[in-house]
Amino acid sequence: MSGPVLTTENTLKANTPHRPAFFDANKLPWTNWVMEGTYFKLLNVNELTGGFTMMLKVDPDITAPVHHHIGGIEAYITEGEFGYGEDDRGGVGSYILEAGGSIHQPDSPGGVIMFAIAHGPLLGYNEDGSIAVVVDARLMYELAQKNNVADHITMINTLTNK
Repeated sequence: MSGPVLTTENTLKANTPHRPAFFDANKLPWTNWVMEGTYFKLLNVNELTGGFTMMLKVDPDITAPVHHHIGGIEAYITEGEFGYGEDDRGGVGSYILEAGGSIHQPDSPGGVIMFAIAHGPLLGYNEDGSIAVVVDARLMYELAQKNNVADHITMINTLTNK
């Protein structure tokens, strides 16, 4: 019994991407994010889901406000550490899965840098529990554009007025 075998010899032809596949994120400056002591580098947006891909940097001794993940987030820690209380923490090399529907308040006593993919928006709340901000692809793109660090992102249609 034999299974499927991949080969470079077939009738299909590779297509040519509309833009380069690689981008040096080190060329982007850190940009202020939605709360004091946090910064981001926007890498991509998903106009259909409202999700986005970014590098996130959090200063030491920052505790995030309680927030709600409409879509899940996957992240990988490249520097520092991050977690929820004393029993659920991760450091360099840790993979994080914050499931869609999560409502939590993470902290990072020593600061952290992570690569993160948000599969949908996040909601931030006011003290009275009302929604203060919807952090989605549109907001992320607008923040990056405002700081002239969005030229590498190709928009298809929904976030631009063109």
